[in-house]
Amino acid sequence: MTPDLDTKDRCFRALIIWGNLVIACCGIALMAMCIFFISDRGGLYVLVYATGNDSIWRGAWIGLFTGFALFCTSILGMHAIVVSKRNILLAFVPDLFLKQMLQNYNKPLPDNLPSTQDQIYVINRVTETWNRFMTESKCCGVYGPEDWVKYESHFRQQNTDADYPWPRQCCQQDAMGAISHLDACKIGVSPFLHAQGCYDYIAGPLIRHGFGVSWFGFAILCWTFFVILGVIFHYTQLDF
Repeated sequence: MTPDLDTKDRCFRALIIWGNLVIACCGIALMAMCIFFISDRGGLYVLVYATGNDSIWRGAWIGLFTGFALFCTSILGMHAIVVSKRNILLAFVPDLFLKQMLQNYNKPLPDNLPSTQDQIYVINRVTETWNRFMTESKCCGVYGPEDWVKYESHFRQQNTDADYPWPRQCCQQDAMGAISHLDACKIGVSPFLHAQGCYDYIAGPLIRHGFGVSWFGFAILCWTFFVILGVIFHYTQLDF
């Protein structure tokens, strides 16, 4: 990078950081305003509640969480700009997938029903989803097959390394769904073992959908901004 481009990059990053700082301050101000409103210092909530329509208080709660979200997002954005890491916003996601996989995959079902119905549903669905994903995408674990060997899990507690160091879904299968070479898969011989992790296949759709929702929401906010400006201008022209 040339000195001119480096200077321009620094100035641009400084501008973005300043913009995020303004957003953080606005988020704090919004939270403070909503907290002041929710605290109901004038004792008016009971009057509004008695009308059967307390939507204004619900709006204040929404504003409170919106301000908190703006503050957290701006802080994370500033940190990402300072360290110049584009993927920092998703850096924590693989570990979350890894944790839930190790904790829930092939986990023994609890016996004390019905209080654990939701837990049973999660265990079954997580196991079924990982089995389907590893089979269809030809991948294994989050980072790779070493996830099943390196970390403690319910699957590892039920299977020895000599038996199954990783799930059968990590093995190459033929057109009929049978494992091509089980012994070669057990010892990690490629291509009989899928050596690539599944995170890229999971994160791809999530990132695409996330960006789609983000840009669509941003477009709605931009359109709403101009509509509100038009409404304000219209009211300024009215003769009261």
